[in-house]
Amino acid sequence: MAATTEALAGDLAESASENSRFYRLLEWGLPYLRHYLPYTPVFDNLYHRLLFLKKHRRWPGNKLLWNDVLCRVKTSGEIRDPLRVFVSDKEHVKEYVRKTIGERYNVPTTAILYSPAEVDAFVFPANCCIKPTHASAQVILRTDGAPLDRERIRKWFALDYYKAGRESNYRSLQPKVIVEPLIFGSANVDDFKIFCWRGVPKFIQQDFDRHTNHTRKLFDTRWNEQDFSIIYPRSTADSPKPKNLTDMLAVARALSAPFSFIRIDLYSDGRQVLVGEITNCSANAGGFFLPRSAERKASALMFGGRAD
Repeated sequence: MAATTEALAGDLAESASENSRFYRLLEWGLPYLRHYLPYTPVFDNLYHRLLFLKKHRRWPGNKLLWNDVLCRVKTSGEIRDPLRVFVSDKEHVKEYVRKTIGERYNVPTTAILYSPAEVDAFVFPANCCIKPTHASAQVILRTDGAPLDRERIRKWFALDYYKAGRESNYRSLQPKVIVEPLIFGSANVDDFKIFCWRGVPKFIQQDFDRHTNHTRKLFDTRWNEQDFSIIYPRSTADSPKPKNLTDMLAVARALSAPFSFIRIDLYSDGRQVLVGEITNCSANAGGFFLPRSAERKASALMFGGRAD
């Protein structure tokens, strides 16, 4: 069966190179494939390769290219490694942080809610962060006792993030909701995403105006700004070197040590470093570079040597 699906995928890639209409068909059909293909590793991998083809207009290969390496992580047994699965859970990752570098790097936990009934009964703090532990890109930042959409929070328990994107590290996670205090007492804090290769930090991504006019910058570990961005436009905002950059890099180095390609997400106020989460497959291997040609440059800097 695996050989059959690989052959089919190869034929589709060849067709795509010959006919641009294929991409329009692929864009239309991928949601149906995601929903209706059997939920097995073979068909998950077929879906991921077709998704990669749609996003990058090329078939994922064995080169040391940024997104190809991420695609190999999520289409191999590596993504189902117990530790990768464990740190995908926003509650459990704190245990990994605690045992690896110490509790002081964790965001405190106010509560873990295990059911919609507990959401209804819980008295949420006037200022807090609320998010599902078993998914990504879902968060509520409550400030000054603002009204809460409890129905949205209850619906998180029915959210199957594996089925939403077929990232199999989410498949076995228990649905829960975690409540935390606002980091550094603010709903707008500096977050830094550090990309690491085999336990060595290589790039730092900083995001700006995430909820209004999202831009970002990338730096090397000496805080030299790079001349490219990923997905979002390159920011023109000032971004001074964090005073505790050495500590941030040490945290990323320790947490990334057991993994190949991984992203360590941190918060910093210039004095304290807190771990937000650990991201196994950044942008689901769909993080196109701006300009597109920069992927080879970034890959050579990330993995060493030539990307091809």
